[in-house]
Amino acid sequence: MAASCASTLPSLSFVSSSSSNSPRRFRRSRVVAMASVGQKVYAPGVAVSEGNGGLPKIDLKSPHGSEAEIYLFGACVTSFKVPNGKNLLFVRPDAVFNGQKPISSGGIPHCFPQFGPGPMQQHGFARNVNWSIADSEVTEGDPAVTLELKDDSYSRSMWDFSFQALYKVSLHSTSLSTTLKITNMDDKPFSFNSALHTYFRASIAGVSVKGLKGCKTLNKDPDPKNPLEGKEEREGVTFPGFVDCIYLGAPSQLILDNGLGDKIAISNSSWSDAVLWNPHQQMEACYKDFVCVENAKIETVQLEPKQSWVAEQKIELV
Repeated sequence: MAASCASTLPSLSFVSSSSSNSPRRFRRSRVVAMASVGQKVYAPGVAVSEGNGGLPKIDLKSPHGSEAEIYLFGACVTSFKVPNGKNLLFVRPDAVFNGQKPISSGGIPHCFPQFGPGPMQQHGFARNVNWSIADSEVTEGDPAVTLELKDDSYSRSMWDFSFQALYKVSLHSTSLSTTLKITNMDDKPFSFNSALHTYFRASIAGVSVKGLKGCKTLNKDPDPKNPLEGKEEREGVTFPGFVDCIYLGAPSQLILDNGLGDKIAISNSSWSDAVLWNPHQQMEACYKDFVCVENAKIETVQLEPKQSWVAEQKIELV
């Protein structure tokens, strides 16, 4: 049973020492968390604090012992710890927490409204702006928070549409669920594609991903601009070298063996495709320590005015 917000915490306002044309974007200044006069009410297990680089983040804590953290900048989940203390996600050592660049080097960065290169910046703008907290709740002790992003002058400079993105992150004892809802708030149709660029902690020599056999593949190695079409014949995909491959029509669940003794089920609805990536020696300092298994929507989604698209992901230790 979902409960309404039941604990009271000081509300936080985030003040930048330099001005910006876009209020959601933090530039070179350090972001300072300050308690405001009023009181902001969050659900039990939901707290807002100052994270790396002074960027505001949300801390989720379950009574079962699991924990997660989400940065408002980019709505990026950067940590998911199960009760035994293991963090199933990975953040690369070159990740930037300065509000100038996306926190795209780890965790679960967003790709919206564009996946990969295209007419706007790489992977779109949703990972490069500050989202707001729309709601928090608790269900049987497990906390959840919903973040919101709307169009502004910055987004419209690249993608001239009115939209609403709601991103709900729910923490459970051994799983983390996300729900992304995109709504067309404009009076004209628009189209987009999207992905969750999830980084998993791993020992790459022992990694395998099962569930992709029979899928059509678009292999970006060696030429990302001209991917080779093929079909996956392996029961378990391994990572002996550089891997950058799209799997079209992927199943609703994949099983990741992270090479560290853990098996992780990656389930989804509406994320119709998958992407596997490991840079190998292009990132010599850390490629052995992670693997990206991404839920994606490669085919363009078109929404008429007031229509919505909803996609869910669940990461669970099994």
